Amino acid sequence: MALPKLYMNPGSCTTGIHIILQELDVLFEVYPVNLLAGQHETAEFKALNPKSSIPMLITEEGRVLTEFQAIAWWLGRSYPQAGFLGSSLDDEISILEVMDYVVATVHMQGFARIFTTDKFSPNADEHEAVKQQGLAIIAKAMDIIGKQFIGREYVIGNFSIADAALFYVEFWAVKTNIKLPVNCMAHYQRMLKRPAVRQVLMEEGYRFSGAA
Repeated sequence: MALPKLYMNPGSCTTGIHIILQELDVLFEVYPVNLLAGQHETAEFKALNPKSSIPMLITEEGRVLTEFQAIAWWLGRSYPQAGFLGSSLDDEISILEVMDYVVATVHMQGFARIFTTDKFSPNADEHEAVKQQGLAIIAKAMDIIGKQFIGREYVIGNFSIADAALFYVEFWAVKTNIKLPVNCMAHYQRMLKRPAVRQVLMEEGYRFSGAA
């Protein structure tokens, strides 16, 4: 049977899925997709995924999965022994709530305004205002998330798929010098100590020393 195939771009949101796969300690293949070169817009890629999006995971059975939350949830359900979906309905709801908020708000509303400013306004005179709006969205959302797991090391206490999602936006914040709330920075540093996370970052071309 073929190995799962992860289509990703180093340092993007796909890093979160890469981390989940590494944490599960399963064999999989990685296929880098160069977004700047437009590889996601090629006919070959669109034949697999008409959305032209990443992450994309092709399962052992050949099913094509898209969207961060769907892929992460599929991995959690496919490997229940790992406990990455928690142990109760309350855990599952907390995981979905944080993961969806990270992707839909922090990423798509906040960081998107910083990384792809021109998509929000073609007027260069408005770009700084767009970026400031993005920064405000990130600050508010990360403050809310940080308060949700006060007293816990991870979103539900133990590592879950939500922590992989939260990590990738924390990683972006640190790399772009955006100050994180105390709890989120502690979470980020805690994640960096996990062997799977360090392995993924090294594989994706990042080098670091110490806890951060």
